[in-house]
Amino acid sequence: MNGWQTLLYKEVLRFWKVAFQTIAGPVLTAMLYLLIFGHALEDHVKVYDQVSYTAFLVPGLAMMSLLQNAFANSSSSLIMSKVMGNLVFILLTPLSYWHWFVAYVGAAVVRGLVVGLGVYAIASFFTQISFAQPLFIFLFAVMGAAMMGTLGLIAGLWAEKFDQLAAFQNFVIMPMTFLSGVFYSIHSLPPFWQVVSHCNPFFYMIDGLRYGFFGVSDVSPWLSLAVVGGSTLLVFANALYLLRTGYRIRS
Repeated sequence: MNGWQTLLYKEVLRFWKVAFQTIAGPVLTAMLYLLIFGHALEDHVKVYDQVSYTAFLVPGLAMMSLLQNAFANSSSSLIMSKVMGNLVFILLTPLSYWHWFVAYVGAAVVRGLVVGLGVYAIASFFTQISFAQPLFIFLFAVMGAAMMGTLGLIAGLWAEKFDQLAAFQNFVIMPMTFLSGVFYSIHSLPPFWQVVSHCNPFFYMIDGLRYGFFGVSDVSPWLSLAVVGGSTLLVFANALYLLRTGYRIRS
């Protein structure tokens, strides 16, 4: 096992050792959303023909959980290493910035996908869910997890204390997540908020994933694929630049 594989293994083991908190907790939270919103609105909200509101919720909740946990994994790992002072032991290794990137983002993708699969597995007991376009499900899930894992890496590099990281989550990640169409179609929003939603890359992740499940979506799946792919590459480039220059880790 070489350097980056060892670091990846360490990062995966870090969240797997406390799976009750990092995996089971987010899945339980998503199921509570599903039970409460599904039970309250099942007979009152109809978004797509032949798709129940409970089934409509599942892809959104799975993607929301995937995104939040991919972000949390890389960001929390870095900030904890910086605050506790053990980041120096990784800096002493001959790992390149590419190795750092692959290990931290790879572990975030693994955690995000495991949580997303857990949400789907439990939700399948409550409603019937189809697979119209499995390839789109795979692409959007992996790209979403990779983008958020990378954004978590950037946040972890930027933050110097837990308060800063919490502010990033509360004022950036959470609003973008809840304004992305998890619980509703954007066509039900007033015109201004529809425009805001179209500027939110999280919306395209969730809408693209829904297309993979149901074969219908609020916007073209190819547009969603282009927006998510472009956003992911942009975030990748920024994270690699920060790692290469040693931003807030080598000074």
